[in-house]
Amino acid sequence: METGESPRRITLDDLRRLKAAGRKFAMLTAYDFPTAAAAQAAGVHSLLIGDSMGTVLLGHPDTRSTPLGLMVILGEAVRRGAPHVYLVGDMPFEALRTGTDFAVHAAKRFCTRAGCDAVKVEVGSEQAPVVAAIARAGVQVIAHLGLRPQSVVSADGFKAQARDSQSICHLVADARRMVDAGAVMLLLEAVPGEASRAVVDAVSVPVIGCGAGPACDGHVVVTQDMLGWRTMKPPRFVPVLAEIGTTIEAAMRRYVRDIETGVYPAPQHVYPMRKEAAERPY
Repeated sequence: METGESPRRITLDDLRRLKAAGRKFAMLTAYDFPTAAAAQAAGVHSLLIGDSMGTVLLGHPDTRSTPLGLMVILGEAVRRGAPHVYLVGDMPFEALRTGTDFAVHAAKRFCTRAGCDAVKVEVGSEQAPVVAAIARAGVQVIAHLGLRPQSVVSADGFKAQARDSQSICHLVADARRMVDAGAVMLLLEAVPGEASRAVVDAVSVPVIGCGAGPACDGHVVVTQDMLGWRTMKPPRFVPVLAEIGTTIEAAMRRYVRDIETGVYPAPQHVYPMRKEAAERPY
């Protein structure tokens, strides 16, 4: 859908058409109504209800503790804020470790409750049957390859993947396997540009990059990283386009100072009495 056209929900076919035309699409994470509304107003094509909320919002050390129920509830808020984007639910670790049947149940829950158009699944080559089962259930699946944060158990495990020719061959084979299983898109995280180029050339579906170089058809980063609103340094591939965290902290400091010095509340912040009531004694 072109920016400026009458609003309608962006579909998978729209993203496919962008790919066919050689045009890129933008994806961001969102976990709440106002962020989603701002993203849609800015022309973002797709939003991801990311399991990254576990670290970004909840303060967990990794994404493995992100609860499915909370993701669905916050996903409902995201859909209300952005009714026209292509909305993707990020299948949390909880939904995948329990077995294929529960994974299918979780995927359907994202779609029926949160209004998602697709789900994203972090997969290895052995998990093609999970992708196939979700696809057979009528849910669009995005297969997440490369660096898979749910599989990382310590901070030093966050390393770029597919950095040699043999690893790239394995990545391409996994990509083909996931498309054959029914994935409608792929997401590649933290791989060199040469690796993503090889995958893009090998498959017909749109490929989303998360730190995967310019060959990808679309790109996604964590919104808070892009806005400069995190307590930790963002990954090297994130374009930090604002310093919202600094602005928020400065506003909060001023709020504290204004209360301590009596500047707030000022007269304009106080409700007046009705005139006739003010003229009568208490």
